[in-house]
Amino acid sequence: MADILYDQIPSLDLADFTGGNPEKKREFVKKLGEAYNNIGFVAIKNHGLSQDLQDKLYAAIKNFFSLPDEVKAKYEKPEIGYQRGYTGKGKEHAKGRNTGDLKEFYHVGQELSAIPDSDPIKSEYSANIWPTELPEFEKIALETYRTLESAGKNMLKAIAIYLGLEENYFEDKVEHGNSILRQIHYFPIENPDAVPADAVRAAEHGDINLITLLMGASADGLQVLRKDGKWIPITALPDQLVVNVGDMLERLTNKKLKSTIHRVVNPPREKMHTSRYSIPFFMHPRSDMDLTCLESCVDEQHPKQFEDATAGEFLDERLRELGLKK
Repeated sequence: MADILYDQIPSLDLADFTGGNPEKKREFVKKLGEAYNNIGFVAIKNHGLSQDLQDKLYAAIKNFFSLPDEVKAKYEKPEIGYQRGYTGKGKEHAKGRNTGDLKEFYHVGQELSAIPDSDPIKSEYSANIWPTELPEFEKIALETYRTLESAGKNMLKAIAIYLGLEENYFEDKVEHGNSILRQIHYFPIENPDAVPADAVRAAEHGDINLITLLMGASADGLQVLRKDGKWIPITALPDQLVVNVGDMLERLTNKKLKSTIHRVVNPPREKMHTSRYSIPFFMHPRSDMDLTCLESCVDEQHPKQFEDATAGEFLDERLRELGLKK
């Protein structure tokens, strides 16, 4: 397939895939595959997440991040690799860097009460942590989590078809998967000269997971690295989610699908004192998913590029590289 140098990420309608029209479904799969081969990002509408729910979640997280640092620190759990609750300012850095990103965030994962006791995966997860200062947060966050997980499953069905797999290939692999809803605050910098010269809101990186679903960020700054080395801004309409390929899917497909490098750049100096909020949903499989490259994605022209690993092994390795796990 010839490379396409997009100036902006393609927009697709998820209803074309889910609506029951075979022709529209085929066209959606074709366009999705084309985009994921080339730039690794698409914007989708009709994903099921209402504007009202998004507004409520953004309002809740703004209230949380406005709390004093010592209050937020009560919800920080380094002993579980910060996989639930709060992660303080500058604690995470991109792979290959030591300077912390200019952000703080809050993690929500699978709700343990929703996982049957008979499923052994339940013992791998920590319980969610809910700030007592925000009684409304739990209900809003869990509804958002379930909605984005459902949209993600539909996207994975389309990806499976594109790869020539059975449509439900990913279903059992993501059932009660280790997905994370991350509420991010890129905090204001009142004195830009006081932070390290190379400090940025989010240094260039690829996501760890299968796919990421991002609801509209509150300010500009997200950029994606195109194949020709040019950074282009990611913009989406208010009713769209941005959905990108993660490193696990890139490994599984032997780079047929691209986990494109992206970053969040600092605003102009005169706007460094302003906040930016963003809420990505990192869709992870169960830890025992085999990420061995699919045989259909390996041939003489495309030799196998990755060592065999499970999703759990790969995640553990990356969390150490990011400084979140010792």
